[in-house]
Amino acid sequence: MSGALTRFRFMAYAVGVGLLLLVVAMIAKYAGGNEGMMQVVGPIHGFLYAVYLVLTVDLALKARWSIKGTALVLLAGTIPFVSFYAERKVVESIRAEKSL
Repeated sequence: MSGALTRFRFMAYAVGVGLLLLVVAMIAKYAGGNEGMMQVVGPIHGFLYAVYLVLTVDLALKARWSIKGTALVLLAGTIPFVSFYAERKVVESIRAEKSL
């Protein structure tokens, strides 16, 4: 499970940073009229989020999460800063389970 956790952690950070860049790109698009950044960052974030979904489900199956818990972690990639928080909580939870 440590491989799945490592992959999840990497993607949680990548999606979090990508989402923050997406917010900056949206501000540049709507406040500054510059659509170029949005055209680059949007698809990259979409791809990263799709990979995040797959890796989160993989970890959820291996860690035997509930459907509700899995759904909450999946949604964490859609709200700025929340993926960082979710990643920390998931790591704490899995490390606590290992120590039992």
